[in-house]
Amino acid sequence: MFELVPLSEVYRDAVEQLLDRVFGADRHGRTAYRLREGVAAVPALSFAAVEAGTLVGSIQCWPVELAGDDGSVTPMVLVGPVAVSPERQNVGIGRALMWKAIEGAGDAVLMLIGDHDYYAQFGFDAARTGAWRLPGPFERERLLARGPAPDGPGVVGPRR
Repeated sequence: MFELVPLSEVYRDAVEQLLDRVFGADRHGRTAYRLREGVAAVPALSFAAVEAGTLVGSIQCWPVELAGDDGSVTPMVLVGPVAVSPERQNVGIGRALMWKAIEGAGDAVLMLIGDHDYYAQFGFDAARTGAWRLPGPFERERLLARGPAPDGPGVVGPRR
């Protein structure tokens, strides 16, 4: 049985090793990492799943914003990475981490780059993200949002 604890309670190196195992050591070149540049994860929305003293999963959330072409600025939260140890996948760890972060975020606009088939169960879809631009390549159908996301054109980037 696993328990969810604040991410700050586990060693940073353990989290990095888990992320390397799940996503590969070259993960830092992905567009989602550009959205996180220069900002720290939100401690109140970042958690670890620990089982018998071992890190088996993690979720991090980051402050980002949509700078609308009309001059508007919408604060949002970038969800991810969500990682679960390959040996412990498909037992509910990822779902528990997601629901914990969603619960903590309240009414905030959440966004992520991920698989719609998986993230739809948490209320994420691409209905409002079609005109959003990111600082790097991405697959449009994988840009998902949850909550009162604006549907106008704009650029997503780190919130400072």
